[in-house]
Amino acid sequence: MAAIALKGSDVQWTCADDDTIMRSALRAGLGFPYECNVGSCGNCRFDLLEGEIEELRADAPGLSDRDRERGRRLGCQSRPLTDCVVKLRLMPQYESRFPPVRQQAELIEVRDITHDIREFRFRLDKPVRFLAGQYALLDLPGVAGNRAYSMANVENDAGEWHFQIRRVPNGAATGKLFDGLSLGDRIGVDGPYGMAYLRAESDRDIICLAGGSGLSPMISVTRAAAATPLLAGRRIDFIYGGRTARDICGEDMLAELPGFGSNIHYHPVVSAADGDGWDGHCGFVHELAGKLFSDRLPECEVYFAGPPMMGQAIQKMLIDLGVPPAQVHFDQFY
Repeated sequence: MAAIALKGSDVQWTCADDDTIMRSALRAGLGFPYECNVGSCGNCRFDLLEGEIEELRADAPGLSDRDRERGRRLGCQSRPLTDCVVKLRLMPQYESRFPPVRQQAELIEVRDITHDIREFRFRLDKPVRFLAGQYALLDLPGVAGNRAYSMANVENDAGEWHFQIRRVPNGAATGKLFDGLSLGDRIGVDGPYGMAYLRAESDRDIICLAGGSGLSPMISVTRAAAATPLLAGRRIDFIYGGRTARDICGEDMLAELPGFGSNIHYHPVVSAADGDGWDGHCGFVHELAGKLFSDRLPECEVYFAGPPMMGQAIQKMLIDLGVPPAQVHFDQFY
């Protein structure tokens, strides 16, 4: 157990030998900035002033050579070997409403959603609350490092966390999930994490934009919004994009919600419709969102999740249309 001290303050917390500096801070209720949790975004950079650490991912793209020369490290990839003194700015918006917990979970159900997206349902050993739109880190047997996946369901007393995951060709983690796990198998789970959760206190309409396995957190957000009394009757528009018709999914899940077809509206779009009989919207998610909602977007809460290129295009579109950053909610995954 290492003691981590924040320079220039009386803030101090402890970090277990097998934990990271950033995650242990979040477990202690501190607002350590972060986003992707896997070493790619760089939001959890800090200055290591004293002490020694082990870098879990030495080639993490979130840290430049210049950062390393200046003594900067990534909080999500730093495991302390000794007591440490660090320098960073804690921010209250990163304080977890439900601090992340590490534990085990059992695979209790699996179902196919599309040809390459499957839902995996796990039951935690101890129920932990989470906010719709958040994610967890899965520690899979035989797979080096953990992976971040968003929950698709909403919090529940049974302690079930459901993940809608897209198979990555030759991916070690999704290969294990799709081909190497059986019902009853157990994995490590750490969560919840993430800042792209439903803002239930807002009185604005909601727009959810998703592609690929970005379906999972957007389904969670929509499910929670439909069940929140304060949001009753709020208009929710859900755009889901795929390459071809066989990639399109999600409508059956939304159709189960109260208000589907009246205040909840589903808009699928494909980017390559040649020869598959598709007669719906064609193009990309950001293009359809701009076409359908350009006038309304600045007045809405916008949530999005999906492949990095989709996310970048959506961010540019939202900036161009003048959507206030405080109304845009996403977590960067790479």
